Amino acid sequence: MNIKFLLTVLLAGFACLSLNSCSTTPSTGGSLMAQYNAYDRPASLPTNRSNVRVKVSTNNRMAYVMEGNRALLVMPVTVGTSSNPTPKGSFRLFNKKHYHRANTHGYAISGDNVRPCYLKNKPSGWSFKGTPMPYWCEFKGAYGFHTGWMKPFPASHGCLRMHKNVAPKFFRLVSNGTPVYIASSLPEDAMF
Repeated sequence: MNIKFLLTVLLAGFACLSLNSCSTTPSTGGSLMAQYNAYDRPASLPTNRSNVRVKVSTNNRMAYVMEGNRALLVMPVTVGTSSNPTPKGSFRLFNKKHYHRANTHGYAISGDNVRPCYLKNKPSGWSFKGTPMPYWCEFKGAYGFHTGWMKPFPASHGCLRMHKNVAPKFFRLVSNGTPVYIASSLPEDAMF
C-alpha cells in the first residue's frame, strides 16, 4: 500500500471522524485535504473484458482488478466494521449505476432543517434523502463498491468505498457479470 496515501488518509481521517460514514465530501481544510483530493491510481484497459475479475482483501483493505495475472487497477478500499462486515465469498456484479443513493441511511429533511439519520429513525413528517453513492457497483443485495470518504480502518456499513478519483476508473473496467471474490487475505497482497 502507498505509505504516503495511508498516512495522509490516517491523519485526515482522524480529523474527520465526525463525518457521516459514507460522506463523499469531507469538510476539513489544509494541505492534508489537498493531498487527499489529489490522490490517484493508474489503471490499464483490458484486452478482453470477459476476462476481468475483481479480488478484495479485507485485511489489507485493497481491491485488485485483474485480467488473468495482470493487474489493471490496484486500489485501497474502506471495508465494513466488525459489526457491519463486508460479505466474503464469490459474487458477480449485477447493478451498475453512475448515480445511486443509499436506501437505509442519509438525511432527514424538514424545511431548512437537515440532519443525518437512518431511514428507520426518520422523524415523522420529515422527508428522507439517501446518502450519495456515486459509481455504484452492487455485488450482493445492498452491498456494493461506491465512491465514499476513505478511512484507513474498517468504517463502512459493509460496502467497499473507493476514492473519488479512482472510482470512475473502476466503474469503467467492470461490467454487470464481472466476478468478485472477497476474502480476508489474498496472494495479491504480497504481489502488489
